[in-house]
Amino acid sequence: MNIIYLLKTCEINLKGENKSIFEKQLFANIRKQLNGIKVKISGRKGRFFLAPVDNVDEETRSKIEKTLSSVFGLTGYSVARIVEKNMEEIGKTVLEVVSRQFVDSEAPQGSAISVPQTFKISSRRSDKSFKHRSYEISCILGKLVIDNFKTLKVNLKNPDLKINVEIRDKAVIYSQVYKSPGGLPSGISGKSILLLSGGIDSPVAGYMMAKRGCAIDALHFETYPYTSEQSKEKVIEIAKKIKTYLPKMKLYIIPFTEIQIYIKQNCKQEEITLFSRAAMMRIAHLLAEKIKANSIITGESLNQVASQTAENIRFTGSHTTYPLFRPLIGMDKQEIITKAKEIGTFEISILPYPDCCSVFAPLHPILKPVFDKISTSFRDIDLDTFIENAFEKIEVLKI
Repeated sequence: MNIIYLLKTCEINLKGENKSIFEKQLFANIRKQLNGIKVKISGRKGRFFLAPVDNVDEETRSKIEKTLSSVFGLTGYSVARIVEKNMEEIGKTVLEVVSRQFVDSEAPQGSAISVPQTFKISSRRSDKSFKHRSYEISCILGKLVIDNFKTLKVNLKNPDLKINVEIRDKAVIYSQVYKSPGGLPSGISGKSILLLSGGIDSPVAGYMMAKRGCAIDALHFETYPYTSEQSKEKVIEIAKKIKTYLPKMKLYIIPFTEIQIYIKQNCKQEEITLFSRAAMMRIAHLLAEKIKANSIITGESLNQVASQTAENIRFTGSHTTYPLFRPLIGMDKQEIITKAKEIGTFEISILPYPDCCSVFAPLHPILKPVFDKISTSFRDIDLDTFIENAFEKIEVLKI
């Protein structure tokens, strides 16, 4: 079956003279995420069409639709048909679209489409030279559907089936709009380093900043043998899940054991977590410099855990000059869990393999340090050599 997709954008349309830059990035991302499936993308003014170059089988179609449902910058897509601007051709195509709904053969793979009982024709005439106005188009086509499908009734407020007809350079006919994540195309806001633990919060933070156009590379701190190989594999699986929303992604794994042992041996117990996070921020800063990232992302939420008081966040954030994005800062745990379930990372995150933060966590961590005093204490333990050694042993995985 020959398939064409109508792509819908929203926020990109507000970018004025820069809109073409965002659209170019969006189309490049779609092609990368399709991973070798050749397509042609055409159109303008927030309505674009994606057509596979070759005829597609069911497996290829499923891959295309899965991709379109996870590309940042798209708000939705539909299976569409394009015909000449005459009512005979338009009417014939509308009847075909309605007929397809009864056999489910034109629904995206995995979607649940029930047999419709009611319908609505929604017409839009951008080409004012077309002889019928929008209302007239809807009336003509609505009568045609009723005459050919006796079980269908009109429902203008809440129809089971909505058929959209747009009169542009040609006539575009489509029915259901399937949801995409919206936001801005990945990479339009530069590259960010995501501090990725094995927990619930950081994958959500990465997703939310990717939705704002950040390309994402992740940084994970490994404390083998205090954490297991399963803990590392868990993080890799989380990274793979995030990657489904991105055209490309790398995971950097830093050996952090020596640093944490040294911190534990050379500071007060209540300072262990705070100093560990400060060391992580220094390493993230070094990585951002190396790979030319322009920002760092953390999964911090204010007062969720002891290391995330305002005073502690000030201290750990002072160890980089890059912008620090904390998209979860005002969210409670249930909101974060809901989002994690939505993006598919929650079930992986709750696997019972501890990360480096939990392994070395003190019983009573410091909550409200005096900034100057805690900064002096951190400088006194002199971690520079350990941080440099760890950075030289970085492992890079292409997700």
